[in-house]
Amino acid sequence: MGKRGPKPKRLVDEKWSSNLAYAVGLLASDGCLSFPSHLINLTSKDREQLENFSTCLGLRLHIGVKPSGYGEKKNYFCVQLKNVIFYDFLVSLGLTPAKSRTLGPLKIPRLYFFDFLRGLFDGDGCTYSYWDPRWRSSFMYYLSFASASPLFLSWVREQIEMATGAKGHVTSAKKKHSWFQLKYAKRESLLILRKMYKGYPAIIYLSRKRLKIDAMLDIVGEHL
Repeated sequence: MGKRGPKPKRLVDEKWSSNLAYAVGLLASDGCLSFPSHLINLTSKDREQLENFSTCLGLRLHIGVKPSGYGEKKNYFCVQLKNVIFYDFLVSLGLTPAKSRTLGPLKIPRLYFFDFLRGLFDGDGCTYSYWDPRWRSSFMYYLSFASASPLFLSWVREQIEMATGAKGHVTSAKKKHSWFQLKYAKRESLLILRKMYKGYPAIIYLSRKRLKIDAMLDIVGEHL
């Protein structure tokens, strides 16, 4: 029998918390798992995003820069972590290599679902608003989550509906149904946002998106 290698070292505490759930949400949107190297990668155009990710895991990860491989080349920030124990934990939740189109339901505790959702939003979500020209003084605003996997968005939609009653709707965002969006309008979006940011300002969040939400809601006299 050959010699066994060194026992894997535990780098991340897998006990569920608001921060861990948020980090998993980021990985479900902008993360990538590589096998057999057990490499975990997170890429973002926001450096703050990767600083938040490192904070959530309790690590000091080196933030590198890499060019995008699509269209006009832009530099993105990235962090990498190689750890068998944390990698296996993520796989046990339902995250897998080449997950973009195959991602499905994840094993997220209900208590931390909206922390996970906030991480998902900070990765592949957005809010947008506009004045509707069809009605005088009608301001429309929406909350949206994007994914290449309709199965995953269907699961997210089910979890949100069970927790809030908000139904939302899924649309195809690009030709040939290569990208999908789960959208919520006005009252439903406000309901979900308040759940996502419960505990503010002590929670982890991407400040750029939070500022945009506050400015949007200020127009209609609402707040989180």
